[in-house]
Amino acid sequence: MQTHLAPEFQDTPEGERAEEILRRCVHCGFCTATCPTYQLLGDELDGPRGRIYLIKQVMEGATPTRRTQEHLDRCLTCRSCETTCPSGVEYADLLEIGRGIVDRKVERSRTERGVRWMLREGMTSPSFGPALRAGQNVRALLPAMLKNKVPPKPSARALAHAQRWPTRQHARKVLMLLGCVQPSLAPNINSATARVLDACGIQTLVSDEAGCCGAVRDHLGDHEGALVDMRRNIDAWWPQVEGLGGLDPVEAIVVNASGCGVSVKDYGRALAHDPDYADKARRVSETARDLSELLPGLTGALKSALGNRRASGVLAYHPPCSLQHGQQLRGQVEAALGALGFEVRLPLMDAALCCGSAGTYSVLQPDIAYRLRDRKLETLAAREAPLIVSGNIGCIQHLQSGTPTPVRHWIEVIDELLAS
Repeated sequence: MQTHLAPEFQDTPEGERAEEILRRCVHCGFCTATCPTYQLLGDELDGPRGRIYLIKQVMEGATPTRRTQEHLDRCLTCRSCETTCPSGVEYADLLEIGRGIVDRKVERSRTERGVRWMLREGMTSPSFGPALRAGQNVRALLPAMLKNKVPPKPSARALAHAQRWPTRQHARKVLMLLGCVQPSLAPNINSATARVLDACGIQTLVSDEAGCCGAVRDHLGDHEGALVDMRRNIDAWWPQVEGLGGLDPVEAIVVNASGCGVSVKDYGRALAHDPDYADKARRVSETARDLSELLPGLTGALKSALGNRRASGVLAYHPPCSLQHGQQLRGQVEAALGALGFEVRLPLMDAALCCGSAGTYSVLQPDIAYRLRDRKLETLAAREAPLIVSGNIGCIQHLQSGTPTPVRHWIEVIDELLAS
């Protein structure tokens, strides 16, 4: 696609990057077939090809409008289009550039700015946990939309189980990102991860100084704030990544929320122009692993730990977009669960399409998000499984808000099998 950048973008990093991406697009339209918003809304400007043209026009000097901003906002950043694209268009990077430019030129309403600020600051705040617990205490009185975001208060037994962290020492060690909302929304996911890895002879370490991966701020347009989050995490992890101060170096930084994993694996690109952090960020990105990436090497140890026991039952599996498109990882979860005895069923239709969660998207674009959720739940219900599993806290919470069928992280299922 030929481009003619406006003078304000010529010889700038964002202009050069945008032009590089735009020139790869051949306008074939394959991306529209796998775009959730285009399928729902049927508007070319609510698909990747249309959004690419909107960004191109802005980069060439056209004045963006509120409508331009709305079409860019409606993108889930699921990256299904990147998986489909035969030309390797890095659409997510282009969208980030386009959104940033449009947000500088088109002012949002005071209400919209307030909501985005509350999401950005609230989800990444230490006060998130206490606020969530307060919401759980009055959950029955909350309006439906807010109730969907507040899970029921866990039982004392479930909470005690979630606090069971293995204490054995192992020569093999990994670091784990706890996440900003997961410890409060679903604390058992992190402890189940540690227990399963412990059963395989791997010790899970955490750094109290690490926090949000940066994705929340980045997706809400606070790119500088996201870089601050990234640098803080790198500083927190660096001694154990490099084995400084007498510490044994860890094998990997394990991330059990695939949305966070996309962000951590992108630290190297995001901080490539920071002379103080570029090399460290690249090293951290190279060390980061989605939890599913460990499974091929753990299956044998899990079978040994189970002895003669084998799982039974059917699981419906929802592969998160951030795993299958963002990280280009497919098949590990299904293969491992199958090897342990489960019958794993993926949706017969639209398995590659987004469930509508997409971080804060379900709050900012609830109509589209819930339509996509219900569509996804229909395809999962058709698999007639008593339990739905996934690998991203956002997907799990979003899907659970629309079905009585339990939705859990697949690592919790393995943890329960080991304990049975």
